[in-house]
Amino acid sequence: MPWKERLIMEERKRFIHAIMESKQSFNATCLEFGISRKTGYKWLHRFEDGGYPGLEDQSRRPNSAPGQLPEGIVCDLIKLKLAHSSWGPKKIHTLFSRIHGETTPSLSSVNRIFMKAGLVKRRRVRKTSSGRLTSSIRIQSPNDVWTIDFKGWWRTRARDRFEPLTVRDAYSRYLLEARSLPDTTTTSVQQAFERLFKEYGLPRVIHSDNGAPFASRSNVRGISKLSAWLISLGIHIHHSRPGHPQDNGGHERMHKDLKEEVQVRYLGDAKLYQAELDRWRDEFNTIRPHEALGMKTPAEIYHPSERKYKVAPDRIEYPSDYQVRKVSAYGEIKIKGNNYFITTALRKYMLGLKVVNASQMAVYFASVFLGKVDLETVSFTPYQNEMSFEK
Repeated sequence: MPWKERLIMEERKRFIHAIMESKQSFNATCLEFGISRKTGYKWLHRFEDGGYPGLEDQSRRPNSAPGQLPEGIVCDLIKLKLAHSSWGPKKIHTLFSRIHGETTPSLSSVNRIFMKAGLVKRRRVRKTSSGRLTSSIRIQSPNDVWTIDFKGWWRTRARDRFEPLTVRDAYSRYLLEARSLPDTTTTSVQQAFERLFKEYGLPRVIHSDNGAPFASRSNVRGISKLSAWLISLGIHIHHSRPGHPQDNGGHERMHKDLKEEVQVRYLGDAKLYQAELDRWRDEFNTIRPHEALGMKTPAEIYHPSERKYKVAPDRIEYPSDYQVRKVSAYGEIKIKGNNYFITTALRKYMLGLKVVNASQMAVYFASVFLGKVDLETVSFTPYQNEMSFEK
């Protein structure tokens, strides 16, 4: 019968006594104890070499582990991970490699260390919907698209609202702005954009959600006073679909990291939060590697736009066959003595009118089609689609 686990040492000792005292053959003794000749010789040799202690189970751990990482490297890796808690093993591995060069362990070793230390979580793989709409914007170089949004506000120690405006280049992931403004009004946001445009030039497209001051759901094409100003500068506007934050998923993910690494980590006044936000932005742009960039940093990819900022023109140029009308302070244009309400967001801007037929004219603001006026019914029918990128 096989040896029982709880009596293993006693059975081994009995086997050795039987070998020493028995007059029967070695094979017969092994057969009596239910073990093979190989096992029998193993325990006999161990007894001869080490006495009764030699019969105890020995550790199966190898005497040396050539692939085992030095304790100092393991400690340095864990320190980096604790300093950048939201970073995954790939980012930590890349950063460690920049610092230590050839002594950097493999990515699988880094991942194993973090798993054993409980510093990473397994992510659930999410299925994507085959029917999901995709944006028509082609992003091929820096400044093709800037994404903008307000990070949800939080309270400072003094119970003041702290609500950073964030602006990000979609191609390079470069964070152009992360700053709390006095408020979220058109004036404050426009002043922030003017600073950015003077420093970085103009983007081709700006992508935002449908909230104020970026858009106005009650106005034709969702145009707000701010988006009207941006359009007058020659910038195309693209709004996410209502209720679809995934349309601006990269920006939303960046906000999640901002929350973990700034908002919930500190408690102080607005000055402290802004200082930490500045530090975090610099780290995001110049230190943190991005997998989508081949583990380069945004600062290694981004460059300012060749389109320089100029004050918005008083008069927008339209094709020679267009009629031009100025929007009044009441949001109206006048055609053949009749007033047509368009939107107050475009007050004092020039609109272009293109003849469609004898009774209808198409209305444009720069390259944006707003709708049609009917001269017979004296009415304006706005185009119903939300603002989207137009070539």
